[in-house]
Amino acid sequence: MIYRQRLWTRITHWAWTLCLFFLLLSGLQIFMARPDLYIGQESGFAYDNTILSIGAYMDGAAMKGRTILFGQAFDTTGWLGAVWEGDRLQPKSFPSWLTIPGYRDLATGRVVHLFFAWGLAITLLIWLVASLINRHIKELFPSGDDIRHLPREAADHARLRFSREARYNALQKLSYASVLFIALPLIIATGLTMSPGVNAWAPWMLDVFGGRQTARTIHFILMLYLVLFFVVHIVMMVLAGPFNELRSMITGWYRADPESE
Repeated sequence: MIYRQRLWTRITHWAWTLCLFFLLLSGLQIFMARPDLYIGQESGFAYDNTILSIGAYMDGAAMKGRTILFGQAFDTTGWLGAVWEGDRLQPKSFPSWLTIPGYRDLATGRVVHLFFAWGLAITLLIWLVASLINRHIKELFPSGDDIRHLPREAADHARLRFSREARYNALQKLSYASVLFIALPLIIATGLTMSPGVNAWAPWMLDVFGGRQTARTIHFILMLYLVLFFVVHIVMMVLAGPFNELRSMITGWYRADPESE
């Protein structure tokens, strides 16, 4: 048994879990107000810069959902665009269980989103300061040995061969670093870029991200990346031994293979 996860790592881990849950569902509530993504400074009927659009249309007497991605249309009836509410299809981007609140309420969605966005940013700052003090941050940067062992570790994971190492392996370091040092800072920055108040204070952010609409698109893509990371994270935890992994994130103690200590 080794003490693997420090107190501040555990606290911020669960704080992020809470914040990201509410940010995802409230963000989808906000997205429903304009379920389209664009590249560029502006959007509207006079522009041909849409890359994603979710909506409903009538096919005779039947309502259908349609999602258009890069000009390619997909029938998403029942899932996106036209979703089931009781025994009837309704023109709605997402099912009620995927949004906070479950009914259409843009104002409440924005309040919830902004509250947990501040929580996410503050938690990231606390984690960064604590990790610099206790040097946990050094454990997340891949070394030369990690890079050399990366193909073997990827092959082992593909074969579902897992080892309980005392330290993070190369795949863990790369995935955690991509979230903590790239995805989370970028999703905060693009969120700020969509704020007119921030635009007035720091107009250069619009230039950095290629306009408010491009920032919104990047924000959405980063959300999808974080959802993918979460799914893979849960799958890996279950396959590697959920009791041992959860214990390390609750108590800090982790049972490692003797040869890895």
